[in-house]
Amino acid sequence: MIKEITHLSEKVKICSDILNNLTEWFGIPESTAAYIKESKNMPFFAAFVQNDPAGFIALKETGRATAEIFVMGVLKEYHRNGIGKELVFTIEHYAKENGYDFLQVKTVKMGCYKEYDRTNCFYLSMGFKEFECIPSLWDSWNPCQIYVKYIR
Repeated sequence: MIKEITHLSEKVKICSDILNNLTEWFGIPESTAAYIKESKNMPFFAAFVQNDPAGFIALKETGRATAEIFVMGVLKEYHRNGIGKELVFTIEHYAKENGYDFLQVKTVKMGCYKEYDRTNCFYLSMGFKEFECIPSLWDSWNPCQIYVKYIR
């Protein structure tokens, strides 16, 4: 079950609990803290399995026509069970309903880390297309790949 979370403290707890269990993707404490702090003020949806949070997604407005999947995480024990897809479908629906034409997402470029290769493959399977890579947006070890998807 996926539901929108509106209470700030609940957003912080879900985001913190999940990201701190995904250190392969969120292993830089300062970055993780920033995701937790910033996502609490964004549209936020969580997936639940037997009333326990299994994943979440937060949406950031980046322009009048574009929104960004700011951060998304699914606990490892629930990978490859459709939760990530349902979260993306939910955020796409929300974005359309709120007038956005495009979604974008940033991740580490394919070929740098196996964990992020799986992330890239996931977004490609969801219909996202390569937009551009900005090698220096984060740092030289983590070139930023930007994907976009037309949702109208």
